[in-house]
Amino acid sequence: MLNEAYLGLGSNLGNSAENLRAALDMMRQFARGIRTSALHRTAPQGFRNQPTFYNAACSLWTPLDPYELMAQLLAVEATIGRQRTFRNAPRVLDIDILFYNRLVVDTPPLTLPHPRIGERLFVLKPLADIAPQLTHPISGESARDMLARLQAQSDAIEAVAWPAWILGDAYHQVPG
Repeated sequence: MLNEAYLGLGSNLGNSAENLRAALDMMRQFARGIRTSALHRTAPQGFRNQPTFYNAACSLWTPLDPYELMAQLLAVEATIGRQRTFRNAPRVLDIDILFYNRLVVDTPPLTLPHPRIGERLFVLKPLADIAPQLTHPISGESARDMLARLQAQSDAIEAVAWPAWILGDAYHQVPG
């Protein structure tokens, strides 16, 4: 049985677009049907004295349960060079599970849906690119509705094109 998951991806160290592409390539080992949003350039949140982030969202189908998926995503982050130093620190790669089917979980080490999804423009804009009608299983709000609520009060976000050589024909990208 395949499970549908939505992920948020971000990077602000090194070649961020390449880091995100490498992560997507590695995910193909345990996922199918990967669809990506446009790439978005965003201001850092929390600790602001750091480089601009590049963020994207993707949807995928996986046979893994949510805990196995989280373990695989942590391994992808580590392989690409993620080092956890402090909260909101600059990072080579960050991958969050936003939604997994319509599952609601609140047990260490996993909370689903992602607990801060409704507060993060840098997550909602790419998510709305690929799944505007996707509804939060607790609030009932769609990604589009959550995005509309945040856009008036958050930092600017700019959609940028993935460099053509980054994604190639391997992924279906939804325009921003």
